[in-house]
Amino acid sequence: MSDAEYIVVGGGLVGSAIGYGLLRRGRRVVVLDEGDVALRASRGNFGLVWVQGKGLGMPAYADWARLSADVWPEFYTELTQRTGIDVNYRKPGGFQLCMGEADLAERVKSIDQLRAQQGAKGYDCEVVDRRRLDNIVPGLGPDIVAGMYCPHDGHVSPLRLLKALHKALGNAYRPNGAATAIRAVAGGYSVDAGGITHAAPRVVLAAGLGNLPMCAMLGFKLPVRPQRGQILVTERLPAFLDYPLSGVRQTEEGSVMMGSSREEVGYDNGTTPETMRSIAANGIRVFPKLQHARVVRAWGALRILAPDEFPIYQTVPGHDGVMVATCHSGVSLAGAHALRFAGHLADWRLPEHFSAFHSRRFDVPKTA
Repeated sequence: MSDAEYIVVGGGLVGSAIGYGLLRRGRRVVVLDEGDVALRASRGNFGLVWVQGKGLGMPAYADWARLSADVWPEFYTELTQRTGIDVNYRKPGGFQLCMGEADLAERVKSIDQLRAQQGAKGYDCEVVDRRRLDNIVPGLGPDIVAGMYCPHDGHVSPLRLLKALHKALGNAYRPNGAATAIRAVAGGYSVDAGGITHAAPRVVLAAGLGNLPMCAMLGFKLPVRPQRGQILVTERLPAFLDYPLSGVRQTEEGSVMMGSSREEVGYDNGTTPETMRSIAANGIRVFPKLQHARVVRAWGALRILAPDEFPIYQTVPGHDGVMVATCHSGVSLAGAHALRFAGHLADWRLPEHFSAFHSRRFDVPKTA
């Protein structure tokens, strides 16, 4: 049995950021990680810390994504100082490229809707026409007519980020311990993982798709599903891309990542030739010179999506000591999870505006 105050189930980016946030506040934490056999998005993430386009239909999420981008520089500096690991975070702003006038019109419409939704808070995005774009991102293909630029966007190495968080957790991080059972006990809850029973007054379920069976054990059907995305990675190339783009980015090491797909295939995280061809063709459409680059890696990973694709943060019904944190933006929201959300968990009370993230939003009222 452990003497932890909190058990965090899930050692991916969401669980590790939350666990780190609690630890830095002096809380006694155990973070249980299933290990690399987990179907987690952390190791397959594209690496964007992204704001633009997020939150249409949910103002609370638009605010949350922006807040996380705002605190990411502080989070990055602190994590680097604590661990000595540079996670290659950069915030030059990012571009959503528009292929054709219809695509541009659709993106302008979406951003205008977000501006109207956010009101006085505003929504920082601007259209950069092709002439200006060529001076900022040279080498684009002829199909690109413009780019939507947001100064709050950036990118990071997801694997370095995960490594840094695990190092920062120290002895609180327990690898190769898949949680297999959770139950209410006197004074809190117990969780079985890796042949060890851990007990604590409070549990945070942040294991992505692994939250589903844990919630089911507590009588709660968590409304999330997997969605596959595939990514291609090229050989290392001379630096040519200073800005992250929505579907193409160059890493610090020089390789180019291209992606990604949106496939409803259940729990299959494999790759398919058809999708890889489509991703490669799109990458070449953006940068024609990529046709000469060798692809050295490809993978599929599973997003964790609610029906509206926004996060779910709430206590489990009937179990006030168990909090669910489920989202598919583990990289983008890492800053907010560590520096803000963990503070709410330290008080074990979510602010009123977090009610927007409760799963009750999916309840359909019965009509007479």
